[in-house]
Amino acid sequence: MSQLKSVQEKLRLVRVLRLLKKTYTYEELSKITGLPITVLNRYVRGKVLPSAERTKELLELLLPYINIEEEVRRRIKFDEYGFFDNMPVLSDTALMSLIAEEVAGRYMDKNVDKVLTAATDGIALGVHVAKELSVDVVYAKKKKEVGVEKFYEVSYVPSASGSVTTLYLPQWALRKGENVLIVDDVIRSGETQRALLEMCRQAGAKPVGMFFLISVGDVIDHLKEEYSIPVESLIRLE
Repeated sequence: MSQLKSVQEKLRLVRVLRLLKKTYTYEELSKITGLPITVLNRYVRGKVLPSAERTKELLELLLPYINIEEEVRRRIKFDEYGFFDNMPVLSDTALMSLIAEEVAGRYMDKNVDKVLTAATDGIALGVHVAKELSVDVVYAKKKKEVGVEKFYEVSYVPSASGSVTTLYLPQWALRKGENVLIVDDVIRSGETQRALLEMCRQAGAKPVGMFFLISVGDVIDHLKEEYSIPVESLIRLE
């Protein structure tokens, strides 16, 4: 194992421990791992990194205690009208890093060149996934930025608003022939995501997949049929 890979695995263990610490006490983690609470505390705080051998042993021991789908479902907050807030998921950097690892594993063989999303809520997931894939992340905005001369732009009518929305992406952000993974935190109707797919078409880039933290209804099934690319979500809400 290279030195870089070794450090990455150690940092992965720190993220796993930090995530588990939100559910388990130090006493419980000590019983699971057989390590003193003081040692676990230093690992969680990042004060000390374990050896490569101990890192491997602890990851094998602790990963079965994490169910990412359940972690996401537990953090989603619903109000009395059925609307939900996923900020507790997006703001948990340890959880987002582990989600990104899973997404990267699914699309590693697609030779992704860029991760594309829409501002603003999709940016957190996009950055984490792009980091795992070692590629750049680019995102479309609802306004033109000063200092950019040429844009890809797509207008559409979101069913929830009834007004025209336009997304803009600088033309330097996508190049012809690039493989693009589209990600977003939530997909409901699919209109924004179709706009991102149209931007790929304008650029001559190739969408190789779409991934969402949360999908509502059967919209991802329709996208999969329309575009014949992998379309997945971590959890689905009916």
